[in-house]
Amino acid sequence: MDAERIAVAKACLNAAHDGSLSFPEIIGKLVSAGFEGYAVDYRRNVQLYYLPDGDNIELGMPHSIVPVAAPFDSAGVEVLVRWAQANGPDYSYAIFCEKAKAAGCAGYLVSFIGRRVVYYGRTAETHVELFPQ
Repeated sequence: MDAERIAVAKACLNAAHDGSLSFPEIIGKLVSAGFEGYAVDYRRNVQLYYLPDGDNIELGMPHSIVPVAAPFDSAGVEVLVRWAQANGPDYSYAIFCEKAKAAGCAGYLVSFIGRRVVYYGRTAETHVELFPQ
């Protein structure tokens, strides 16, 4: 993967954690750089960014001590997504991640071409969110 795309992925990861860009802004930057999606793995504490040709980059996320809860709370994850979408003054991606893990979310897959996010638990239970129109 070229250095420019790596820089975009790193900038978007940092912006999510420091709150300097919203989710739609991050998607716009990643799509413009040619990415087709990314995955967050809370158990490994990494994010993977994918290009259509299969090339990818794995970036570490800030360390977290909150474990992924055993049961998957789909309704709890949905509430967290609505909180994130509202992007109120109390929202932060770091807190979202902590609460998602507490709700049993082991990770999620964002598909730009599919216009959806699939959140999954340790038992492969899922909650699917379509991108707002």
